[in-house]
Amino acid sequence: MTTQVPGRLPVAEPADVRRAAVRLVRADGRAFTAVLLLNVLAAGAGLAGPWLLGRIIDHVRAGGGVGAVDRMALAIVVCALAQLLLERWARYVGHRFGERTLARVREKFVDRALGLPASVVERAGTGDLTTRGTADVATVGTTLRDVGPEFLVCVVQALFVLVAVFALDPLLGAVGVLTLTPIWWALRWYLRRARDGYLAEGAATSEVAEILAATASGARTVEAFRLSGQRVAASRDALDTSRRTRLYTLFLRSVFFPAVEVSYILPVAGVLLVGGVLHARGAVSLGAVVAAALYLRQFTEPLDQILMHVEQLQSSGASFARVEGLVRAPRSAPAGSPASAPSPADDRIDVTGVRYAYERGGEVLRGVDLTVRPGERLAVVGPSGAGKTTLSRLLAGVDAPTAGSVTVGGVPVAGLEPERLRRQVVLVTQEHHVFLGTVRDNLRIADPTATDEQVWSALAAVGADTWVRDLPDALDTELGTSAHRTDGSQAQQLALARVVLADPHTLILDEATALLDPTTARHTERALAAVLQDRTVIAIAHRLHTAHDADRVAVMEDGRLTELGTHDDLVASKGAYAALWHTWHGNGNGNGTAPSGGERRP
Repeated sequence: MTTQVPGRLPVAEPADVRRAAVRLVRADGRAFTAVLLLNVLAAGAGLAGPWLLGRIIDHVRAGGGVGAVDRMALAIVVCALAQLLLERWARYVGHRFGERTLARVREKFVDRALGLPASVVERAGTGDLTTRGTADVATVGTTLRDVGPEFLVCVVQALFVLVAVFALDPLLGAVGVLTLTPIWWALRWYLRRARDGYLAEGAATSEVAEILAATASGARTVEAFRLSGQRVAASRDALDTSRRTRLYTLFLRSVFFPAVEVSYILPVAGVLLVGGVLHARGAVSLGAVVAAALYLRQFTEPLDQILMHVEQLQSSGASFARVEGLVRAPRSAPAGSPASAPSPADDRIDVTGVRYAYERGGEVLRGVDLTVRPGERLAVVGPSGAGKTTLSRLLAGVDAPTAGSVTVGGVPVAGLEPERLRRQVVLVTQEHHVFLGTVRDNLRIADPTATDEQVWSALAAVGADTWVRDLPDALDTELGTSAHRTDGSQAQQLALARVVLADPHTLILDEATALLDPTTARHTERALAAVLQDRTVIAIAHRLHTAHDADRVAVMEDGRLTELGTHDDLVASKGAYAALWHTWHGNGNGNGTAPSGGERRP
């Protein structure tokens, strides 16, 4: 079970978090056992001091000699030193355990994030995913590295102290436990509210990050359409919500901790009062009363640390729930192992009765039927808003149709296991990313086994080999904001070179060459078609020379497929495509619309 808000990534339930924590402990069970054992030994050594001090008091009252007192005093020093060394060793082992476990959490998070369908990330927003991968993972890491080992030490010490008080005198032990009741009620009040409070705080932080990221990435659009006032208002609303959630968790802490601090004195005062009465009646020795009071005074320190860490654990638990919630995010692939997922019989793509509507909009596709044969070059054209990009997303398995089916080799594209989908269909848009690292690293993402010769061939196929050879270190040149910066066209060429190395069965180009000049774009598209011979290429054509070079052309209008055929046949039919073609050439008859993003041929 998970907690899910529509459009957002899910949050794991407490039971899921506990199971995940158990798996992490089992993954490094020997280290965890060593931490527990060292903490037990340290806590046992810490118990010797108050007990020996009580023995010294009783020994002196009985008229004993100095020699026995000296020996017991030396034993107290030795035990204190042993406790110090054991605690430091336990923390060292605990920190190493925490770092290894944190590495597992980070690696698992990255694996799960990369396995998410693009549509899920888009609906949730990159701010939420970024916050989970940074702030939430860092909070979990702090707990594993620092809070976790310290919490174990304190829990073991507190338990041993209570056992020691009961061993001295059961009645004094009962008094000590009963006087802890106010702390129990304060803790119960806090725990009932803390998880929801910290989850709300995390969600509000994600919303702030999402708004800032969206505003920064779309800064030019915001400026062009004068949307700065709206973005500022949205940021203020998100910050106001974040402030309220933080003030609520602050309120919880401001009530919880003072109540606990006041309650610390009650166990010691109760034992001294009851112990004094029992000693006056001869029911218990003075040394036992002093030792019990010292134990309960000693109990205050680990208890204080435990309660401090409870607050941190609540925050960390909420963060861990958000990190672990990724495992419950919707997947495009069916449940089960990759081996059990269906395999496409061939590369034939069938679109049957497809309809699609976005969550916050009307229907975009209305009953589209289309068959793309293996090895075919298909161009999809039409005016802006016709549904071309939406169709490309369905063909690539990014989204699943609202009605109808999109299959490859008889298998629903959106149901393919992610790795198989990436080998089967690759969607390339004009939004490209250059990763930090060398040119070689950026390309080998598509095929880690690629040789330098294959890398150069891929670059040559998209016309990027010339400028890469001119770089200071060629393939070894570092890319990024602090190194060599690539412009938009170079970034597009690197992305297309990755496609060549990936060698998918079907390539979908949606404005993938929009940032290139028309001549370079046409050369690149033809080179890709030659390199990916016998592969299916589907191009969303905003420049009609792409349609001219294609085997068939599909015309989209108002979410419907209205024309399908070769370039020459469609021009001869004098329909919508012919109007687009003549308009693009500059001799349109006025009843056609130029394609979005296109330009007239000179």
